[in-house]
Amino acid sequence: FAGYISQVLKNYTDHACDGEYVSLRCPHRTTISIQSSFYGRIVPSHQMCPSRYPHSYATLIKEDVACSVGTSLQKMLDECQDRRSCQFLVNSRLFGADPCPGTGKYLIVWYKCRPNEYKSKVACEDDKLRLSCKKSMVIAIYSAVFGRTQGGSLECPYQTLGMPMIECQSATALQLMIKRCHGKRSCSIYASTYEFGDPCYPGIRKHLNVIYTCDNTPFVLPVDETQPPVLNRSMEPVGVSTEMALLSNILAAYAFVT
Repeated sequence: FAGYISQVLKNYTDHACDGEYVSLRCPHRTTISIQSSFYGRIVPSHQMCPSRYPHSYATLIKEDVACSVGTSLQKMLDECQDRRSCQFLVNSRLFGADPCPGTGKYLIVWYKCRPNEYKSKVACEDDKLRLSCKKSMVIAIYSAVFGRTQGGSLECPYQTLGMPMIECQSATALQLMIKRCHGKRSCSIYASTYEFGDPCYPGIRKHLNVIYTCDNTPFVLPVDETQPPVLNRSMEPVGVSTEMALLSNILAAYAFVT
């Protein structure tokens, strides 16, 4: 079961050059949840997706390495979000106007496999959060947020005390919830700064929001394929650090469910 949750929490990456097929897939009882997407070119072709033109012709064209399309994320959401698998041919016509004609481009997609059935529970600061599953089933934590989010929580109205609306979230909430509740039939924890630390300014009321599933037969998730070179510049924080990537995953999952 430990393998199950570690696979569910990880990000998958797929990429394809112009003229190639991109293929995303998730196993039974999960669906694709798009995290991020990039279409364009920000590195030279000798580093990724070599030019398809003859060398003599390619030298006449100055390659654009500051080229990106703002519609790539929406296109991926339209094509693949909430499906078990999707596949399509990558070319500039899919994304609208070509921002850099004559420059070969590529698509990179980051996604997760989200369980089809999940539950969400909220506890206000200093209250106890209790999770439980039916007999013969155990808890699998998908995401956990402790702090204050822009949208707030209907269950825990904020007492602002004149404080501005500032987002603040614990970077260790997910790890702690997995340690306390993962693989158990029931568990409880206080939504307190004693447990999670205080990621906010003094006086800001926080809450704990946990998304989890109950399962008795862990399914097998696909083996992570070899990932393409991580390209920074416009795609941070991908690959910056494990903690930053984990925090990004938490925020994305919470925003999607909200």
